[in-house]
Amino acid sequence: MTQVIFLPHDELCPDGMVVEVEPGVTLCDAALAQGVEIEHACEKSCACTTCHVVVREGFDSLEEADELEEDMLDKAWGLEPESRLSCQAVVGDQDLVVEIPKYTINQVSENH
Repeated sequence: MTQVIFLPHDELCPDGMVVEVEPGVTLCDAALAQGVEIEHACEKSCACTTCHVVVREGFDSLEEADELEEDMLDKAWGLEPESRLSCQAVVGDQDLVVEIPKYTINQVSENH
C-alpha cells in the first residue's frame, strides 16, 4: 500500500487526510473513496480540469502525463510544474503529498 497525504483544503478536507492506496488507483478515485469530494465534472475522462491537483512530494514517481492531459492542464487555474489531473495520475509505490487547489475552473458546476 502507498500512503497518500491530502493537505488541508478549506472545503473538501479541512484537517487534511492520510490514506493508504493500492498502486494502480488514480488520485481522484483515492480521494473520492475516502469522502474527499474532489470535483470531476467530466466523469474522469480527461476532458476538463476540475480535478486538478499539485503533487508536492513524490511527483517523479508518477508516470508522465500524456499529451491530452498536458493540453488540459494548460487550462487549469493555478498551474504549477507538479500539476496533474487527479483522474489521470495513477498511484505507484512511492508515497505522495497532494494539494487540492483552492479554485477550479468549472463553468457548469452543479454544487455552486
